[in-house]
Amino acid sequence: MLEIFQQQESEVRYYSRAFPTLFTTAKEAYLYDTQGKQYIDFLSGAGTMNYGHNNALMKQAIIDYLQADGVVHSLDMATKAKQQFLEQFESVILKPRGLDYKIQFPGPTGTNAVEAALKLARKIKKRSNVIAFTNSFHGLSTGALSVTGNAFYRHEAFVNRLNVSFVPYDDYFGKSVNTIDYIKRFIEDSNSGVDLPAAMILETVQADGGINVATVSWLQQLEQICRKFDILLIVDDIQVGNGRTGQFFSFERANIQPDIVTLSKSIGGFGLPLSLVLIKPALDQWQPGEHTGTFRGNNLALVTATEALHYWKTDNFSDSIKLKSQILEKTLQGILAHYPKLNAQVRGIGLIYGLEISVPEIAQAIAREAFNQGLLIERCGAKDNVLKFLPPLVIEDEVLKAGLEIMEQSIKSVV
Repeated sequence: MLEIFQQQESEVRYYSRAFPTLFTTAKEAYLYDTQGKQYIDFLSGAGTMNYGHNNALMKQAIIDYLQADGVVHSLDMATKAKQQFLEQFESVILKPRGLDYKIQFPGPTGTNAVEAALKLARKIKKRSNVIAFTNSFHGLSTGALSVTGNAFYRHEAFVNRLNVSFVPYDDYFGKSVNTIDYIKRFIEDSNSGVDLPAAMILETVQADGGINVATVSWLQQLEQICRKFDILLIVDDIQVGNGRTGQFFSFERANIQPDIVTLSKSIGGFGLPLSLVLIKPALDQWQPGEHTGTFRGNNLALVTATEALHYWKTDNFSDSIKLKSQILEKTLQGILAHYPKLNAQVRGIGLIYGLEISVPEIAQAIAREAFNQGLLIERCGAKDNVLKFLPPLVIEDEVLKAGLEIMEQSIKSVV
């Protein structure tokens, strides 16, 4: 059944190895394979399918657009699809939050957005160094890889990764150490070896890094450092934005305003590639055509992205995410109490949670058993020992509970 993939597809493939079946259809929080087996999706396209598979409203919007012969490819020319998205994003997302950003459409992937953000920050400040954080993940193209801390991705790329200084993320040394003190000292000391950076880039919740949630206080102190030393603050909201933490932007809970924000994955709504760079107006210093890409924009994705913004016209959707979050956290804490031998930890926010298991092989066995029982879940963290709970934001409560029941049964089978 999977022979053609083994014969013809590159060895770089990953998810088809983790989930060895042939998928055919998907709807809402479910995927189905050729045998008719149903899987609950706690993977969500690594954070791309926040609004579920084949969302009916978005699918109809695509159909209507295509039937009307809407423009599909347009470089960065003005189109009706882009106009409607820009208008809705401003009125539904930016204005209610008191945010003022210009929007750049780079290439359609998250790593394209990160590349553009880094390039712009260095251009503005005329400084080359950028500060990134331990356990970070920002993408795998050259610039994005340079600010990615994960050794698995870094070791194979024999390219120049200079002009980046890594500093400890919140709680890196444990709760007794405030890493802000460390960061501030390195920046203010001209002899520390850390050049004054053009920017700091961070995820407010490190997803691939192991579901590390920065505290509100830490984020606010980091913003203060950036303001004091004239450093641009870039927030990578590619995986944990678009409502994943309960609010549209992950940084809203800290009441900070980054200079630059990167968005991708679920911003397209339907799983179609789209990415944005949000730039404070005074920082929009690009010359026309200075940073381009053949597939910047993507009109089909703009159509579905506009439709997705309807979820954010009231607080109801955000409130529903927070209620589901309570179910997820309570259930995972219950599993901890029931299986103390796992020596596990739970951490997360909204609908992104991690169950860290001390023995990586046990985490792997649990994920494999979950797949056998009809649940898709991946692992993350430096040792791949954190089970990453990433269900669609629109998942129904009973489906969420059913998936968590499969997880508990999988743990029981393994432990």
